[in-house]
Amino acid sequence: MAATQQILGPKVREEIEAFFSMYPDRRAALLPALHLVQESLGYVPKEAILELAEIFQLHPAEIEDVVSFYSFFKQERPLGKYRIWVCRSLSCACRGGEHLLEFLSRMLGVAPGETTPDGLFTLEAAECLGACDFAPAILINDRLEGNLTEEKLEEIVWRLRREAEAEKSAGESNPLG
Repeated sequence: MAATQQILGPKVREEIEAFFSMYPDRRAALLPALHLVQESLGYVPKEAILELAEIFQLHPAEIEDVVSFYSFFKQERPLGKYRIWVCRSLSCACRGGEHLLEFLSRMLGVAPGETTPDGLFTLEAAECLGACDFAPAILINDRLEGNLTEEKLEEIVWRLRREAEAEKSAGESNPLG
């Protein structure tokens, strides 16, 4: 295969190659590598698929098959800083989960699968978060929130907006940070 343009930094490549010794064969390390790429870039663009194909010594179509099979991976554009998954399982649906998904969609101004124009939120529908005890539930990045109401969702979204604004302000006041 011809050399591809590298968009994965040396640190990411090194972390991917470290996976190889943890699995019985290179191919088994593909899912953790894809998660690492998405975490690093915010999504898995075509250029990263080509680079992973080189690293894994696979055809790009094999990598594309894995990426397109799992709805977790996004290819079109970077995800928002906060990825909000709204559970749609039976337990959550019975306790208002579908209504909360519609409410969040209106509040953020995006449909499920879309990212807000400011790049802050990506709204997703999840088939099950495994949090039936806390229905209705959402997952924000890796933090579970349960027993939700519209009011609680509003509070969460505004808290996240304030956190992001504080981080942005701190970064502007410290150009080295």
